[in-house]
Amino acid sequence: MKILQGKLFKIGVFTIGSGFILGILGFAYAYFAVSIPDPNAFVNSQSTIIQYANGKEIGRLGSENRTVVKLANIPIHVRQAVMAAEDRNFYTQSAVSPVGIARAFFNNLKSGSLNSQGGSTITQQYAKTAFLTPERTITRKVKELIIAMKLQNQMSKDDILESYLNTIYFGRGSYGIQTASEVYFSKSVSQISISEAAILASILRSPGYYDPSYSKENTARLKARWQYVIDGMVSKEWLATDAAAKLNYPVIRERVTAGALAGPKGYVMSWVVRELEKLGFTESQLQTGGYVIKTTLLRKNQVAAVRAMDARGPKNTPENFNQALVSIRPGTGEIVALYGGKDYLVKQLNGATQSITQAGSSFKPFALVAALEQGIPLSSVWSGSSPQVFDDLGKPYPVFNYNNEQEGEIDLAYATAHSINTVYVPLGIAAGLENIVDVARRAGIPNSVALMPTPSISLGVSSPHVIDIAAAYATFAANGIYATPFLIKEVLGSNKGVLYEGKIQAQQVFQPDVMADLTYALSQGTKSGTGVAAARGVGRPIAGKTGTTTDNASAWFNGYTPEFATTVTMFMDNATQSLNGIGGNFAFTGGSFPAQVWNTYTKLAQRGMPATQFPEPAYVGGADPVSYLDAVPTLDPELAGKYESGATKKKKLAARQ
Repeated sequence: MKILQGKLFKIGVFTIGSGFILGILGFAYAYFAVSIPDPNAFVNSQSTIIQYANGKEIGRLGSENRTVVKLANIPIHVRQAVMAAEDRNFYTQSAVSPVGIARAFFNNLKSGSLNSQGGSTITQQYAKTAFLTPERTITRKVKELIIAMKLQNQMSKDDILESYLNTIYFGRGSYGIQTASEVYFSKSVSQISISEAAILASILRSPGYYDPSYSKENTARLKARWQYVIDGMVSKEWLATDAAAKLNYPVIRERVTAGALAGPKGYVMSWVVRELEKLGFTESQLQTGGYVIKTTLLRKNQVAAVRAMDARGPKNTPENFNQALVSIRPGTGEIVALYGGKDYLVKQLNGATQSITQAGSSFKPFALVAALEQGIPLSSVWSGSSPQVFDDLGKPYPVFNYNNEQEGEIDLAYATAHSINTVYVPLGIAAGLENIVDVARRAGIPNSVALMPTPSISLGVSSPHVIDIAAAYATFAANGIYATPFLIKEVLGSNKGVLYEGKIQAQQVFQPDVMADLTYALSQGTKSGTGVAAARGVGRPIAGKTGTTTDNASAWFNGYTPEFATTVTMFMDNATQSLNGIGGNFAFTGGSFPAQVWNTYTKLAQRGMPATQFPEPAYVGGADPVSYLDAVPTLDPELAGKYESGATKKKKLAARQ
């Protein structure tokens, strides 16, 4: 029996010894077989930041919300709080914890898998987070240990800690200590207090278990964990006992539940991506490249656009209702504000840049410019009676004024201010329908927008994008200089090198004297015409034109100051569905909600800016107002003798200023 027991003991020792030797050999093989990726590759894979023109952040692109910071820029008390929570002997012990290995081995024997208990060193956690999947198996644990050991041989303790702090997940979509500081406390990591640092150090262990925004139970757990971290800092003599006793539990920012593209901001960010793709930047690059995208958007203007829509736009609108705003700096093409809709997560079609809708009377200035270029002055007199019938390729084309309003013989300036259809159709015929198309193209309406030289062109039957009309009115505001609209001002690489720089592309397309007369006429409509709602309380010169289509299916207000040209548009998904009744307005016109939004936007965007003046009107063609009457089919030749001279009209127009 003793002999048998001795043999069994020897067999057991041999088996254990053989297993140990095989384990050592297996680990040695794995050590050489497991390669370590570039330790910097994961950390340096970071979000692309989209900024306003002044460098303030709009939002981020990328699967991981991360901003890499140097260890030197992370306060020592922040580092100590993290070490107190996760690895108090980080600088003195090995990268691999024997206790952690024993625990992993025991758990594997017990259940065949690893659980999520703590014990791993900071180096092990970095190895797992940066280079491995979250699976809980013995194979993954062995790889973690091997990579941690190799990292220790390749990187200093400071480098490992820096990489860890820029890698670890803190919940709320934030990766790294800098982003976590912003998400939880709205401040940079360099400004984080000891109490706040202890909160971040506590949460990183398990955000879902400690983040107080998820449950009341989490609040209690976080406070206990916070105290544990503070006590750990005291025990390591990183924090004096009396100083610890004076610390207060900090106020944590509420969690924002919406996605990164929620709300109006999503339209800006998605359009930035589209523009970058045109420049050759791939989706993969934008997700991980760590670029800084500086846009032309002015934060003050963008905030003003959102506030104006929220405050002055209609309430309780149907799902198929759209509202958009584009504001452009005249002469440069820089888009300073862009509002594509209420919530990008609800509707991904950008109302400002992708949707199209009939322009209505927004097109009348193109006819006016064509007329001025042909020498037809603002002082010319026209019949404003309604209806009137015109010839359209041999077919009768009846034209009505809004609400069939009746006007007598009125000058062109008055007809513009009051948007008289029965004047603008014959004006377009007299100026030349092809000339109107040419003016629209020069002003900024792209070839992708169909323009037909028919009598209805002056009334805006074509359907441009909101940004197209905004660009055209920016041309008017710049005294005839068209500038291609652009949004991307600069692209910086992760090393801050300039990869792309936006350039102003501008050219003079209209004569300044024609633009001066146009601006004068459009300014009259904001004083006593259809656009008066846009002018209330603005306190500076403005010019603008309402746009309302048949049956009120779309409504526009297009206006400008010398500094900004802004278009506000509201329309339905169904191009023929009327807006009437939305927001309590039975008659939904360009002079209602769109003009109100434009008014509030302009007041907010230009608050504190000095008021500048428009050029004086030139009264183009005013010397001979009857020389073109034969070309105007609706005027009664017998009335020709009743027309005032150009000089008389000029005096009257000047007196009205």
